[in-house]
Amino acid sequence: MSTSRITFLPTLSVRNCLGAVDFYKHAFNAVELMRNVSPDGEAVAEIAIGDCHFIVADEAPTYGNYSPETLGGTTIRMGLQVEDPDAVARQAVHAGAREVYPVADQSYGYRLGRVVDPFGHHWEIFKPLK
Repeated sequence: MSTSRITFLPTLSVRNCLGAVDFYKHAFNAVELMRNVSPDGEAVAEIAIGDCHFIVADEAPTYGNYSPETLGGTTIRMGLQVEDPDAVARQAVHAGAREVYPVADQSYGYRLGRVVDPFGHHWEIFKPLK
């Protein structure tokens, strides 16, 4: 496998794709790049937060794609490195996220806090300490 051009494009499974896209726009200033809605209403969208792209899609249990809401938890935390983690965390909470723990200087070298979005995905919002 050549590693000259590899793109990592994670997919977040949710119960309400279009609602999640709207949340990410308000919480993290995401930009919607693509949207596809099937005749039965299932949706998939590609969005970007800064230079980071990812897919948001309605869960599809038939294919083993479950949302954190269905699972009762998540297996991954999304890391969002920003200039001002305090402001971004506040914006996310204002948009509907729930604070797991507040942004604070951590002993391992980051100013970091965690929120969980309304769809069950956890976001660690951080910047390295100088």
